[in-house]
Amino acid sequence: MFYNNLIVFNEKIDIKETLFSGQYFLWTILDTDSSYYASIIGGVVIIIRQLSDIYVEVITSDCFINGRVINDFIYKYFSVDVDIKESLNDYFEYRYVGVWSILHRYFSLRVLRQEPYETLITFMCAQGIGMHLIRKQVSMISQTYGEKKSITLSGKEIILHTFPTPERLSSVDPLVLSTCTNNNRIRATNIVLAAQAVVNGEIDLKALANPAIPLTELRNTLCQNRGIGYKIADCIALFGLGRFDAFPIDTHVKQYLATWFNSTTALRPLTPARYLLLDAEARTFLNPELAGYAGHILFHCWRKEVKKLRSF
Repeated sequence: MFYNNLIVFNEKIDIKETLFSGQYFLWTILDTDSSYYASIIGGVVIIIRQLSDIYVEVITSDCFINGRVINDFIYKYFSVDVDIKESLNDYFEYRYVGVWSILHRYFSLRVLRQEPYETLITFMCAQGIGMHLIRKQVSMISQTYGEKKSITLSGKEIILHTFPTPERLSSVDPLVLSTCTNNNRIRATNIVLAAQAVVNGEIDLKALANPAIPLTELRNTLCQNRGIGYKIADCIALFGLGRFDAFPIDTHVKQYLATWFNSTTALRPLTPARYLLLDAEARTFLNPELAGYAGHILFHCWRKEVKKLRSF
């Protein structure tokens, strides 16, 4: 049985740009109809189609996701409670006129509140590789170790897979898993170790989601695990733990910090010390409490407007 819901937002939200902006790798565009996007969240099949700037059709296999009615879940998931303009400091629009002229067109992009464990593992797949390859790795892991779900939409069969549980991944041979991680055995080993740490409580994601934990402490705690450095830790915090103050820094972020915000630090190699310096610099022109939220919009804008990249 499927439940159809019409969701109305109070402002424009671009569903496709949001889902495929490099923050989540478990949504797929349906082969049967490219206007539909599908995933499985909390064991529930969810299919979304944008009808207009503010109207969205949501089809689900249950009337609750993670204990929330669909409307409430969608509003929280797409962080509609966040005022994007508040993520920039008061003078941003006037101080960075050129950036603002293109950036404000991306205010329909939202940062998702994602499942912590899935975010942990998927971003451990994301070290030093492009979006297409990340999505391929995550898809292979799901298809190989997740649970297959077959559904029918408009008379056509759709095959989806759940993301494997930590218990399932914790028991996988890293050598076998490496066939899903571009033959990177170190990455596969680190993923298995992380899954084991979640199972035995060494990585307590529920405790780490406590907003009272200082960001520095949260980052350092995550970095105690193999395969997690500052950037991956900040991605996990931002996208998986609802820490919109976390500001992940990769090559694209370094580039826009140097070009758009005249950072000389960003012109130098990204050592751990410089990472923290760039983090501090970004908070001078972004709202520190929402620095990562703004950072993701800047990241997506830079990739599309300046780098002219289309693969997400």
